[in-house]
Amino acid sequence: MDKSLTKIRHERSKKDFPKLKLDEDEYVEFVFRRSTACLLLILVGTALATIIILLAFLLTLIGQSFLDETGRNFMFIVLAVLLVTTGFISFISYEVFKNNILFVTNKKLTQKIMTSPSSNSTSTIDLSSVEDVSYHQHGILASLFNYGTLRFSTVGDETTYTFKFASVDSETIDSLV
Repeated sequence: MDKSLTKIRHERSKKDFPKLKLDEDEYVEFVFRRSTACLLLILVGTALATIIILLAFLLTLIGQSFLDETGRNFMFIVLAVLLVTTGFISFISYEVFKNNILFVTNKKLTQKIMTSPSSNSTSTIDLSSVEDVSYHQHGILASLFNYGTLRFSTVGDETTYTFKFASVDSETIDSLV
């Protein structure tokens, strides 16, 4: 590849992904993120929990004859705490969702995985060490929402790197495999 084109791609990659450490002549070719189906599950879960809590608020207001004033106040406090907790868990889930990413550059593969705000890992391997690349889709939802598991196997130490719930189109799969 032409050196000037490599330099342009490198500069563009540095601009687009400032936290990613790139060598001088390295640039990002592919970026894989979690499927939007995961985000949809977070949103549906949040909506359901919020609706249930708001219905409980409504029932507490309507059912005044069953609870005295102290009981109602206690229920309001409990439901308010549940509502705030639902919002907090939703925010954490979204942060975990958006911070799971896989970069494939012209030289290496960098996988950033977050399972909780206090649990992050980054794995980097040279592309020359990758022996096998595979992609698996299992189930109706995976086919419907077009997500699956990317698997990279390395030479020698038999380490396998997986990226679950990856949103991948067929053209990208063909160019990787």
